[in-house]
Amino acid sequence: MNPQWQDFLTQQGLAPDHLDFGQPLAELQSAQSASILVPLTDLGLIRASGADAASFLHNLLTNDIEALAANGANRSGLCTPKGRLLATFLAWRDEDDLLLALADDLHAGILKKLSMYVLRAKVKLSDASDERIILGLAGPQAEQALAALAPLPATNMQTNRFEQGRIIRIGEQRYWLVAEAAAAPALWQQLAGHARPAGLNAWRWLEIAAGIPQISAATREEFTPQMVNYELIGGVSFKKGCYPGQEIVARTQYLGKVKRRMYRAHVANATGAMPAAGTPVFAADDGNPAPQLCGMVVNAAASPQGGHDVLAVLQSASADAGQLHLGSGDGPLLVTAPLPYALG
Repeated sequence: MNPQWQDFLTQQGLAPDHLDFGQPLAELQSAQSASILVPLTDLGLIRASGADAASFLHNLLTNDIEALAANGANRSGLCTPKGRLLATFLAWRDEDDLLLALADDLHAGILKKLSMYVLRAKVKLSDASDERIILGLAGPQAEQALAALAPLPATNMQTNRFEQGRIIRIGEQRYWLVAEAAAAPALWQQLAGHARPAGLNAWRWLEIAAGIPQISAATREEFTPQMVNYELIGGVSFKKGCYPGQEIVARTQYLGKVKRRMYRAHVANATGAMPAAGTPVFAADDGNPAPQLCGMVVNAAASPQGGHDVLAVLQSASADAGQLHLGSGDGPLLVTAPLPYALG
């Protein structure tokens, strides 16, 4: 992360773990019913430039990059040949270049891996994490706060330029601002007059409520795109050509029912530690005295209701039957909750 930006956020009161600004419950309550402004410091950025940038990424990622409009954005993934996700991205055009945002703990490794595919392609891949700052803005005051910067994107997954960067509408009343690093402190001060500063936990809770997964180092190569509902949120194109793992992803889509899906759930462990990504989930089975491993946590955040909310990939039969436990067969009980979209 840009060191000057890190220093600025520390001065504003951001905790060392970046999860909050010192009032975690109040920040969560604001995320639930008011407006928040969050530095998305858990993301890294990769820039792809050159005449072949779009075709290069199109041939590697799960979504249609070549068809991405100048004011468009989309979700995409990079898979192994076996169809397992190595990373998930938000991708958008930045003038003649393309930018990919992904989990920071995967950033260096994925940049290196993508670079191995360049060969003779006219594309240059670079780390853009220090040159651009990503802010998350959400809530009923978001549009009013952004109106002074530029006309707002009309629909989800559209972008628009403003003087210091780009606005990306990622959901209803939810936006990213991708700004030049030098302009970020002044932009923060301007937007903080409309929304409460909040840490990563509040934004992660919103992502969980929206059913949006983020693959991290702990869950790398664990899931196919369908297991994390990626095709349901626009992260997979079934009309484009081949990419690593495409045959398996397509076969899963057209030939068989997905037996594991990502569910939203609540764990009422008010005094327990935050469930880590990769934490196993177990199901009680009346026909077997030993609890059975049935899934894994993808993402987690503290909940405004106490305890924690999670996204977890689960065997659908186990999720439907109930009696899910976190971490061990006698661990805290997980209770599933609705997602904002229907599972296939």
